[in-house]
Amino acid sequence: MGLSKAVTETFQKEYKGDKSPDYAYKSIYRDRLIEFRKEPLAIVKVEKPTNIARARKLGYKAKQGIVVARVRIRKGSGLHRRPTRGRRPKRMGVNKLTRRTSIKAIAERRAGKKFPNCEVLNSYFVGEDGQKKYYEVILVDTSSPSIISDRDLGWMTDRKHKGRAERGKTSAGKKARGQHKKGRGSEKSRPSVRAKGRKAK
Repeated sequence: MGLSKAVTETFQKEYKGDKSPDYAYKSIYRDRLIEFRKEPLAIVKVEKPTNIARARKLGYKAKQGIVVARVRIRKGSGLHRRPTRGRRPKRMGVNKLTRRTSIKAIAERRAGKKFPNCEVLNSYFVGEDGQKKYYEVILVDTSSPSIISDRDLGWMTDRKHKGRAERGKTSAGKKARGQHKKGRGSEKSRPSVRAKGRKAK
């Protein structure tokens, strides 16, 4: 088994709370989340990715111009106030109302706002507790010479990729816009959510 596959399986067992007699996956995962929770800031720059295998699959490289930030974000669908004006009972509820974008996409936007000189490349899940979810966001400094000359990441220096996370151009953003679907049944999802009578989702 290769290193990347071994690391991936280890994290999967930690997330599931595997009760292996040889390795305390559950306690290691819990201790890591306790350290995440103690951090006073919601968005912090980290020295290296927590899940290196996943980060490398998404384009991370240990080189100048690439930053990894851990984002702490609330769970749930956000605050929905019960209407004060007249409604029929069916329309008065506040439960089961979800946002049009995922928590992961919100985390990417917040990271992009925290580091205005960088663009969001991608992100991945690193844990959750009872109240919060934690994501690590890979950001790229598009003005760095090492990024400009990189054959894999040089495309991000083009001006048309500016504000990728804010415009829903990342993987999580495309999913929220319905752009991840292909083939039969996805005709109304392009060119945008608002096109074709807003029937994309």
